[in-house]
This record gives sequence, C-alpha cells and structure tokens, in this order.
Amino acid sequence: MFRAVVMEKNDEGAAVARLAELDDSALPEGEVTVAVEFSTLNYKDGLCLSATGGGLVRTYPHVPGIDFAGVVAASGDARYKPGDKVVLTGWRVGEVHWGGYAEKARVKADWLVPLAVGLTTRQAMAVGTAGLTAMLAIMALEDHGLTPDRGEVLVTGAAGGVGSVAVALLAAAGYRVAAVTGRPETAGYLQGLGAARIVPREELAETVKRPLESETWAGCVDAVGGAMLARVLGQMKYGASVAAVGLAGGAALPATVIPFLLRGVNLLGIDSVLKPYADRVRAWDRIAALMPLDKLEAMIRPAVLADLPDLGAAILKGQVQGRVVVDVRA
Repeated sequence: MFRAVVMEKNDEGAAVARLAELDDSALPEGEVTVAVEFSTLNYKDGLCLSATGGGLVRTYPHVPGIDFAGVVAASGDARYKPGDKVVLTGWRVGEVHWGGYAEKARVKADWLVPLAVGLTTRQAMAVGTAGLTAMLAIMALEDHGLTPDRGEVLVTGAAGGVGSVAVALLAAAGYRVAAVTGRPETAGYLQGLGAARIVPREELAETVKRPLESETWAGCVDAVGGAMLARVLGQMKYGASVAAVGLAGGAALPATVIPFLLRGVNLLGIDSVLKPYADRVRAWDRIAALMPLDKLEAMIRPAVLADLPDLGAAILKGQVQGRVVVDVRA
C-alpha cells in the first residue's frame, strides 16, 4: 500500500482531492516503478488540483504532480536498476498520466533522467519543472548570442517558481539581472537571489502606442506574456532575444512586428514538456554546476501531501513565492 493525493469526481461533477491509500495494483503501466521522495508545486499542478482539472486532466480518479524525484524500486528497462536516483519532469505526467503526488509512481523509462551529480532529490525538486524551464530559457538566450557583457537581463514574474530560479541562475552566471514583480514585499527576497535591480510591475504592465522604446534589455526570461511581453519586445536591444516561458498575464499578444523587423528581436518559445533526453541532461548538468545551493534553499517552502489542495488554490491566485518542495513520505 502507498499514500497518494487522489482527485475524484463528486456527485456534482466537480473534482475533489483526498489523501488515500492505494494498492500497487492501482499503478498505471510502465517499465519503471519509483519510490518517490519529493515532488513540487507548479501552476499546472494548481490547475490539476482544481475542481475542473484546468482542462488538463482527462480521466478520474487521478493522481496529480507533474514532476518528482526518487529512487528506482523496480525496472524492466536496462537503463535503470533498483537504487538508481531519478528525476521526472514533463511528458504530460500529472496531467494525462498519474503523477508524483504519491509515495510510488510507475512510468515509461524514456520519461526519466538520472539525478544530476551534485544534487539531492530534494534539491532537484526545489528546481523542478520551473527551474528546468528557466535553465532551458537561459540556454536558448545564450545560443542566440546573450553574454554577460551585453547588458541587463530582465526576468518577469520574478518571484514565481520559474522567475526565482532564473534570477538565481542568471546572477550565478555573471549576468546583471533586473527582476519584475508586482509584490513590493518580495524585493528583499529577489535581491537575496541575486537581482541587481527591482522593476515594479506597473512600469511594464501598460501597453503603449509606440512600437519601439529605448533599447534597454540584452535579454529577457518572460513568464508573464500578454501586454507585458508586448511592451518588453519594444524595449529589447538590437538583435536581443526574449525567451517566453509562461502566460500568467494572458495568452494574447497585443504587439506589432516592428521590433522583429527593425531591431532583429527574437521571440523564443520554451517548452520543457517534450524536450528530448539529451537537452534535459545538458540542462540538469548545468543547473547542478551553476545553481548556488544556499540561494536554492532560500527559495524552498516545505510541504507535505496533505497541504496540496490549499497550496494548489494559492498558486492559482499568485500567492506562492519561490519553490514549494513536497516531501511525499511525511
């Protein structure tokens, strides 16, 4: 038997989360069974924990949790053996497939990567999908010419999960980071992660008629989208890039093509869900080498399985700072 957060439909058709004990026979098909140690909380998890499933959950009962780290308990694939430490992010796990909010998970071997040398399973989940996405965004910006000597790098939604890790990783790599936040009380937290400048959200939230403004940013990790992304595009330096990782401010983009045509600005889409194995390993290895572990620890908000329904609601309201790390064994 193992414990899990299970989403089930009630008589009114709404999904409700409960902490349940399940038999191993309930686990889905897959080559590798993992004794999960830690999971985390992302915006998608909040959607999956909601009464509607956020349009992501297809069938019930369902175990959410889009990422997890733990130890292989059994394997039918030669790449993994019992005792190996592994990490899973993406592949629609926690959405279409049962996820990591449980003491056990069974998944396809192709979805796993080995735990990077230098990280514990707890630290891996402090990074999680959000941090992996941040690293993929930074790598994409660098692949398109970003270097520390080109100027300030903007991070929008900086106090959230992706933003927090992006700020810490960029600062550790030698970049001067400008962090955008709508919560003044997070300024000290962001400066502790390495932000050199705090930009109040209202300075970028309003759409302007001018398609181009002063060239300000050498690069940007954008977790907001919407009107803010449109505004930022007009402030990028010539040839600079924006890595789009989220849509907390909306999916619509009220922008013009002028920044692309007159300044050669690049808009880079970042997906971590279906990223190939080699790119995931490269990103995790760089995270392990670069991430200042003291700053990672400062981001962590510890939690247990029983906390998840309330935390899921909180993250949808923008009330979660940093990285929630869920000890599924507690």
